Amino acid sequence: MMHKKDLKIRVGISIGDLNGIGPEIILKTFSDNRMFEFCTPVVFGSTKALSYYRKALNLNVQFYGIGHLNNMAPRRLNVLNMWRDVINIQMGKPDPVTGRYAVESFVRAVEALKNDEIDVLVTAPINKHTVQSEDFDFPGHTDYLAQAFGQPALMFMISDELKVSLVTDHLPLRHVSTQITAERIKDKIRMTHRSLQLDFGIEKPKIAVLALNPHAGDHGLIGKEDMEIIAPAVKSLNEEEDIWAFGPYAADGFFGSGQYRNFDAVVAMYHDQGLIPFKLLSFGQGVNFTAGLPKIRTSPDHGTAYEITGQGIADESSFRQAVYRAVDLFRTRKENLELLENTLDKTFTGNTSQTGQTREEKQE
Repeated sequence: MMHKKDLKIRVGISIGDLNGIGPEIILKTFSDNRMFEFCTPVVFGSTKALSYYRKALNLNVQFYGIGHLNNMAPRRLNVLNMWRDVINIQMGKPDPVTGRYAVESFVRAVEALKNDEIDVLVTAPINKHTVQSEDFDFPGHTDYLAQAFGQPALMFMISDELKVSLVTDHLPLRHVSTQITAERIKDKIRMTHRSLQLDFGIEKPKIAVLALNPHAGDHGLIGKEDMEIIAPAVKSLNEEEDIWAFGPYAADGFFGSGQYRNFDAVVAMYHDQGLIPFKLLSFGQGVNFTAGLPKIRTSPDHGTAYEITGQGIADESSFRQAVYRAVDLFRTRKENLELLENTLDKTFTGNTSQTGQTREEKQE
């Protein structure tokens, strides 16, 4: 048995929908042995399911079945055997049965993440319809993670080209305007700002905020939310919290003119407003990062892709990027937290502060 210190960063992987491309992109990603140089992966699922895909797609990749996470081996694709069932895999077909297995994999992986049995989590795509049940009533991964960790989570799409966070995510368009409040906007901008500092090492990030309405409301002619809610919220953060947020910008001109290149991140008001330009500019290299939580979770920027499942043509690039990003984010956050802790220690512990008092004297 290997000890934690003997392993690289431990990357937990939820297997996703077994009828989708998740198993294929997982196997393809770790068919490259160079992946094991910086991480120790473990798939929450079953060796039977992965063996089925390996044989069906004629993939040359080895994996190592384990019964407990303490048995993870370095330089191997570990598979935690969560079930011994023979699953009726029907490539490309939505099925509540495989949806249930996807949930079991994900929930166990989150538990492992919370318990420090893995360092980061990368989730393969699920079908949001087939996973629904009385026990799992969530629009997606992000919402479950927010509840599991008991704090708000931020959907943050990231690539080298662009970073986009969302004020609202999996919400019907007709409900979006009711959720655009000053406090919600400020909270999402704060979370974006904090993540850029902590997870990306950007000391003073510049954040663009998109308008809700066409032409930023055109001075109230096409809606008053931008003028009465979004603009004051942005101004408040600038003046009261020294957060460099700017806007609201009309989304079409903002992306069409390339203005996004002048900012470290963009805060969009709703899902498609942010994800359409993101996927246009970054598809295949983009990653969905759940910011705001005490642990790192990433996923590829695509879904189950039933239409190509089983054909051997699924592109693993985004999943591979999700693994890379999870490891990079883990390292960067750890370094920044250690720097912050060291700074606090030097400032307070045993040293005099600017008032001439030690930390102990202040407490007395």
